Amino acid sequence: MKKIFAFLFALCCTAAPHAETLKMKNGDLITGSILSQTEYTLNLATSYGNITLNQREIEEILPDKHRLILKGGTQLVGVILDMDEFNLKLQTDDGSTVNVDMPQIVSIETYDYDRGEKAQQQIVEQQIERQQQQAAAQAQAAVRTETKQVEAAGGLSFDSDIDQVFDAKKATVVNGAVVTPSAAVQQAAPRPLTDEEAFLRNVKSGQVSQQEYASAAKEELAAKKPAKQEAKPAVKQKEKNFSKYFSVQAGAMPLDLKLSNSARPGFETEDGSADVGGTSVAVSSKFLWRIKESNLWLGPVLGVGNVPNNSFEDRDQAVLDANDKNIAEGKEPSYPDPTVKTSGQILTFGAAAHYYVNPESRFAFYLAASAAYEMLKLNYRGEMNSKEINSNGFAGSAGLGVETWVDDVMVGLEVRQVFAKRSDDLKDSSASNTVIQAQLSWKF
Repeated sequence: MKKIFAFLFALCCTAAPHAETLKMKNGDLITGSILSQTEYTLNLATSYGNITLNQREIEEILPDKHRLILKGGTQLVGVILDMDEFNLKLQTDDGSTVNVDMPQIVSIETYDYDRGEKAQQQIVEQQIERQQQQAAAQAQAAVRTETKQVEAAGGLSFDSDIDQVFDAKKATVVNGAVVTPSAAVQQAAPRPLTDEEAFLRNVKSGQVSQQEYASAAKEELAAKKPAKQEAKPAVKQKEKNFSKYFSVQAGAMPLDLKLSNSARPGFETEDGSADVGGTSVAVSSKFLWRIKESNLWLGPVLGVGNVPNNSFEDRDQAVLDANDKNIAEGKEPSYPDPTVKTSGQILTFGAAAHYYVNPESRFAFYLAASAAYEMLKLNYRGEMNSKEINSNGFAGSAGLGVETWVDDVMVGLEVRQVFAKRSDDLKDSSASNTVIQAQLSWKF
């Protein structure tokens, strides 16, 4: 296997010479090696000769692409992100990432951006011919005048190399007006303002490039017009950019808890049980990891809830006996209304899972599930006796959630059905309860 990987890697390296493909704004594609570049120009060595390109005419430098030919004739084209002796990761033009097993690859070739050898040759020859014509024109102009560095309005200086390469014509600004060379021949040039007069009248003076003067005038005109306030489009987050998930949840869970007093000596209600449930405040937190590049996320979950305060009257035999004794001694009953009070806490910890149905949508829906160990403690406080009642065991949940991006965080809502079998004195309680929670989450 290592020999196969070494062969494919060498094949990929040898098939990809150090060359760049430039996409021009007119749609032309030119391939070659970059010799040098400045702020204005780029010198490119092609198979048909060296050419100089205007940076403003270049739209982008395209990334290196490769074509994978697989067993069976299937071809994949994209940018190689990673490669080892077992696997090759390729990003296609639509932004998706494909993992390809090395044994399935027959060959790796450099992707040819060119539209054809003749088209490429024609583009380069036209560029060379245009540059030769410009060089000849510049040589004639050099006999008449000496090119020198000029200074634009506001004190900004522009190098003359861009004008030499692309034959930019010069215009003279006199008293705030542009005088072109042809206009200067037809009419006598007015007396230029002195620096002091130009400063007092707030006009431009001196020799500047026509292109730069037109650009400055356009900027001045645009500055006078009120800028239109455009709504900034919402940034669409891509699921493939994230691998970790953290959320904080808070909500309510109606608890159906029944306390059985039938087996408690001296304590028994008329029907043998008491309602000690109510609406519980449930708070939880999750930390999930994305499983490879799928829509499934797994990780630990921790939850805390409360059992609301409850009270009910009970027939406590010890209380009744104490009251009878007081009455026999001519005293007032000590406990005229025997009362039992209850409250408690619920703690769960375990594992949770999310499976996203439409992760790239504005509102992302997911299936939620968890498996945890639950510890419920109920504090039983009678008039004379108190006790701590525990019900521990495994609990599971399943439900549905929805999330949406708000700036760099996500807000959402999750509804789950929790299944937990109670034990001991709480065995008559319902084994199923519904929890509704709002959540704030981060993906990173």
